[in-house]
Amino acid sequence: MPDGTEIKLGIWCSNTKARRRKLTQEQLDTLAELGREGA
Repeated sequence: MPDGTEIKLGIWCSNTKARRRKLTQEQLDTLAELGREGA
């Protein structure tokens, strides 16, 4: 992360997928831009 925080990508992807229904439209749009909308 830009601030030096480390993130485990696999955990982030799993959490994002599991919590998709709670995301705002803006967050969903950002994921779509990153190519993660169907994962």
